[in-house]
Amino acid sequence: MTDTPGPDTYGTVEPRVPLDEARVVLAGLGVTGRSLQRVLAPRVASLVTVDDKADDADHRGLDADGAAAVLAEADLLVASPGFAPHHPVVAAALAAGVPVWSEAELAWRLRVDRLGSDQPAEWLGITGSNGKTTTVEMLATILRAAGLRTAAVGNVGRSLVEAALDPTLDVLAVELSSFQLHFTHTMSLEAGAVLNVAADHLDWHGSLDAYARDKGRVYENVKVACVYNAADKKTEDLVREADVVEGARAVGFVAGMPGPGDLGLVDDVLVDRAFHAAGDDPDRRKSAAELGTLADLKQLGDLGGVVPTHIVADALAAAALARAHGVPASAVRDGLRSFGPSDHRIQRVAEADGVTYVNDSKATNAHSAAASLAGFAHGTVVWIAGGLAKGATFDELVSSRADRMRAAVVIGADPRPLADTLARHAPEIPVVVIDPGDTGSVMHRAVAAARDLAQPGDTVLLAPAGASQDQFTSYAQRGEEFARVVRELSA
Repeated sequence: MTDTPGPDTYGTVEPRVPLDEARVVLAGLGVTGRSLQRVLAPRVASLVTVDDKADDADHRGLDADGAAAVLAEADLLVASPGFAPHHPVVAAALAAGVPVWSEAELAWRLRVDRLGSDQPAEWLGITGSNGKTTTVEMLATILRAAGLRTAAVGNVGRSLVEAALDPTLDVLAVELSSFQLHFTHTMSLEAGAVLNVAADHLDWHGSLDAYARDKGRVYENVKVACVYNAADKKTEDLVREADVVEGARAVGFVAGMPGPGDLGLVDDVLVDRAFHAAGDDPDRRKSAAELGTLADLKQLGDLGGVVPTHIVADALAAAALARAHGVPASAVRDGLRSFGPSDHRIQRVAEADGVTYVNDSKATNAHSAAASLAGFAHGTVVWIAGGLAKGATFDELVSSRADRMRAAVVIGADPRPLADTLARHAPEIPVVVIDPGDTGSVMHRAVAAARDLAQPGDTVLLAPAGASQDQFTSYAQRGEEFARVVRELSA
C-alpha cells in the first residue's frame, strides 16, 4: 500500500501562463486521454504525451529521472485517472510545483472560459463507492423527462471535457470518480452528491481517510445543494467539512422515513421534504411532494418481489439532484418509470433448469457486492466472485452475507484472499476455486461449476467484489463473457 496522500498531494492550482500559452504534458492515452488530446492540441502552445503502454506516446514508462526531465519545461500536467499521486510523472510535477489537473478540472476551466460568449450548462455531480453509473444515468433520464437537453458524462457516456464545450446542452449529469476529484480544484457544481463511502481504491489513495476526503471534494463550492446519504454518516461528515457557496443546503436521502429537509420513502411512496412547494401550508416541515412509487422502480431489480434498498437510494439521490435544478416532481416520476437497468448491473441473463443467472459484473468492490447479495432471499445464491481487491478486504462482506449463499465459485489471478475469507467466516459453504493457471476459459469453468452447485429456485450471481483487469479487459468484458457462457451452457 502507498503512503497516505495528504493535502499537499493536490499540488499547485494555477499554471504560470494562460492555457493558450502553456506547455502541457498529458499523462495517459486511454479513452479519457484520447479525448483530452483532441481537445488540448489546438488550445495550447505545445502538447507532450506520456503513457506507460501506448505506442504513439511521446514518452513511455518513465522512471523518476525521466519524468523529472519531461516536466522540467512544463507549465501544466493534465493527468488521466490511472496516474496516482505516487506515479513518477505526477510525483515529478508535484515536486517541481507544476499544477496537476484532472479531466474534470480542465473541463470546468473550459466551461468558465465560455461564460463571456454563452450560458454553459450547469453541472450536477455524483460520486460514491457504488451506484454512480446507475444514479447518473437515472438523473439524465429524469432531466430529459423534464424537457431538458442533457447528457450523462464523465466515467459514463460522453467525455466530460467534450460535453463541457457543447453549446446545445442545458445541464450535465456528471459521474466523478475519486481519482478525478483528487486533482479537481475550482469546480463549482450546482448540486453534488456522495452516495456512499466504503473501502475501495486504497492502492491509489493510500488510506480510507484520503479516499473519503477526495470523495468529499464534490461538495466544494456547491451553489444549491449538497446531497448526502443519511444512512452513511461519512457522507454527512463530508458535507459538514465542505466550503460551499453561501445559501447552499444540505439535503439527505434515505430509503426510509425522511426527516424535514430530506428525501425518503413513506410506505411505498418516494417523497420530497426538501424542495417541495408547500402551497398555503404555513409549516413546510409538515408537507411533502410525491415523486413516485416503488412500482416505478421494479424494472431496476425487482428480484423476489422486492426492490433492493440500494436501488431506492440511487433513485432518491437522482431525484434530489434533479429537484435542486428545479425539475418538477412529475418529471421525476416519469423519468423513473422510463429508466431501464444499466448494462452489467443486476441484469437477468437467462433461466435454465429452474436456476436464474444474473450479471452484476459492475459490483467491483466489497460494498457493491454486499448490496447485490442483499437483494436475494436467504440461502439461494451461488456466488461467482473474485478479482483485483485494490487494497480492500472481504471479511465484512462474507460475514454479513453468508446467509445468502448456497455456495461460492472464486475466480481471479489470486483467488486466495477471497477463498481464505470464505473459509474463515463461512466454513459451511461449499467453495470451488477456479485455478487461474488452467487452460481454457476462466468464466466457462466458473459458470459450469456454479451450474453444478445450484438447485432449482437458486440464482447464480456474478458479483465479483473486485476489479476485472487481472483476467479481463474491463468489467464490461467480464460481464459479456459471463452472459455468453450462460447462454451457451443453457442452450
